[in-house]
Amino acid sequence: MDAKRSAIAQIVQQTQALYQKTIGAWRNAWQHAISATSPDRRMLYDIYDDIITDLHLSGAIDQRKDMVLRKAFFITIDGEQSEEALATFESTWFKDFLSYALDSIYYGHSLIQFNEVRTGFDGLKEFASVELVPRKHVSPEYGTIIRTLGDDPSRGVSYREGVLKDWCIEVGKPRDLGKLLKCVPSAISKRNALAFWDEFAQLFGVPVRVVKTSSRDSGEINAIKNMLENMGAAAWGLFPEGTELEFVENSKGDAFNVFDKRIDRANNEMSKGILGQTMTLDSGSSLSQSETHLEVLHNLVEKDADMLRDIINDKLLPLMNAHGFGLERARFNWNNDTQYTPAEQLQMEQMLLNAGYEIDADYFAQKYGVPITGRNQSLQNSFFA
Repeated sequence: MDAKRSAIAQIVQQTQALYQKTIGAWRNAWQHAISATSPDRRMLYDIYDDIITDLHLSGAIDQRKDMVLRKAFFITIDGEQSEEALATFESTWFKDFLSYALDSIYYGHSLIQFNEVRTGFDGLKEFASVELVPRKHVSPEYGTIIRTLGDDPSRGVSYREGVLKDWCIEVGKPRDLGKLLKCVPSAISKRNALAFWDEFAQLFGVPVRVVKTSSRDSGEINAIKNMLENMGAAAWGLFPEGTELEFVENSKGDAFNVFDKRIDRANNEMSKGILGQTMTLDSGSSLSQSETHLEVLHNLVEKDADMLRDIINDKLLPLMNAHGFGLERARFNWNNDTQYTPAEQLQMEQMLLNAGYEIDADYFAQKYGVPITGRNQSLQNSFFA
């Protein structure tokens, strides 16, 4: 792809600095990001990239994203479903685009770049790839891309005008900082609690070995020290006569409530921030409560799906048509027909057969990959009984 048409090719990327994140650093980064005169999100994105390594947080995001990405969809041309148009979207580049677009919910404004158009193995046009323009180099307030971090964004390369306009789609509002902003305090607190718990375990998790000796010989004392240091899992030592060895057990019993409860609370807060509830990621206490929480998640998923549908129809399809995809009368929509689990499908099929309805044998042959040549009359009346 021509470098002039690539936002990423014009960027000088630098290695991200890893440093300990604190609540104070988060507030400072937030303040820089919302500055009215010189907004700068670099420090905030560093914190986002750090907390996203939290397994609970990333798991919550993956759960919400996956429920959207699993949804079936269809393409219509003049109101009629088109299998040929649908095949254009059953490609890796489109799945990548959906994933990047959904990430804007958590990171805030995102700029997505499409690379060169080519003809695929099936003869249909496709984009070679789709990439996320590094967020630190994007200034949504000015609509520009900066080549080197620290450059004046007002003098950057515009992606809303000129050649880049036909190769980029921006998702999210310019000043949107995403849902991760509210998750930072809980993620940092959880990490601190885990670190303090590890320190507690080192100090009080293992019985303290106390040695009493009447010897004043420095050689014997050093020998005792070496034996204590080298006891390890063997838990034995050869001490001089008159030496007493005592194991002092820790009497503190509230470490679980102090640390684990704080970690659990942090996880719950992050679940609420991403999923709107807690039970679809953690165990619930009752069926009625879990069903209510699942309904909350489904509402969020439908909201995300509506956002994607609008972006595809209002931004992606016009960009595709500008590059000759020939989908001027096409519209994207989700297939909201009832989705059944494999067990529910089997039960439904058996119910229809037992009710006497005739089902085309090709349906079973294609679904289960079993060649069907005809009916076995001797088993016909008893097989589905």
